[in-house]
Amino acid sequence: MDHELTILSEVMSEAGREALRLAAAGFETFTKADQSPVTSVDLAVNRLLQNRLSATFPEDGWLSEETADNEARLSRKRVWIVDPIDGTRSFVRGLPEFCLSVALVENGVPAVAAIFNPATGEFFSAIRGRGVRVERLLNADQPSFMSPERPVALVNPWELRVGRLDALRPHLHCRPIGSIAYALALVAAGQADAVITLAGGNEWDIAAGVLLVEESGGRATTAAGHPVSFNRADPRLPGTLAIGADLPDPTRTHLIQQSVAAASHPR
Repeated sequence: MDHELTILSEVMSEAGREALRLAAAGFETFTKADQSPVTSVDLAVNRLLQNRLSATFPEDGWLSEETADNEARLSRKRVWIVDPIDGTRSFVRGLPEFCLSVALVENGVPAVAAIFNPATGEFFSAIRGRGVRVERLLNADQPSFMSPERPVALVNPWELRVGRLDALRPHLHCRPIGSIAYALALVAAGQADAVITLAGGNEWDIAAGVLLVEESGGRATTAAGHPVSFNRADPRLPGTLAIGADLPDPTRTHLIQQSVAAASHPR
C-alpha cells in the first residue's frame, strides 16, 4: 500500500492547496436537498481527487459525498471513500476546522487513509498495521488544535447545544468542532481524547479517521459500540464513538456507557 499512500498524499496536497487558492479567490455556496451547504470548492476538490485517483487506479470503486452514487462500487474489492471538504460550514466561515478526508477501503475495511487540513497544514496518514504519521505540509498561519482542558471530547455542536451530551460534562470537557474527520485525526494524533456523535453521519465522514484512530492504538465504533464496516449499500451511520489510546478509566468506561445509553434512547 506504499504506492497508494504516495499517490494519495501527492493528490491531497495538490487538492488542499487548490482549496486554499479558491477560498482566497472567492467561491459560491449552495444548499443541498438535505439543507446542508456545499461550495464550489467542495465540487472542485472532488473533481480533482476523482480524476487523479480514478485515472491511477481505474479498477477501484468510488464513493464520495459530492459524487452521485453508483452501485457498481458494491462489486469492487477496493473502493475510495471521500469527503472532499469535511466541515463545509467551518470552511465557509473561515474557521480552520475543515479537512480533506480520503480512505482506500478493501473488503469493507480501511487499508490506507489520509486527512489533510490545509488551513493548519496538518497531514495525517496511515497504512493498516503501520501506525499513524503526522506531518506539516504547509507553513500555515493557523495554529494546530490543542485543548487547554483534558480529558476533552470533540463533539457535534448541535448535540452539545441541545443538551444531548450533558451526562458527559462532569467527566470530560466537551468541545464542539465543525469536522468529525478532523476530530478523529486529532484523537489519533493525541491532541484530543475522544470523539462522539450520537446520531447521523456517513461513511465518507469517518472512513479515514477510523483507520487513523485504530492505528494510534485507539478504538472507533458506532455510538452504540458496534463495529463499523464500509462500502455498504446505504452509507449512512448511526453516530460515531472514538476513544484515544490514552483516555484513562473510569472516564473511558463512563463514556462508553453513556454513549451506548444515549444512542439506544435518543431524544
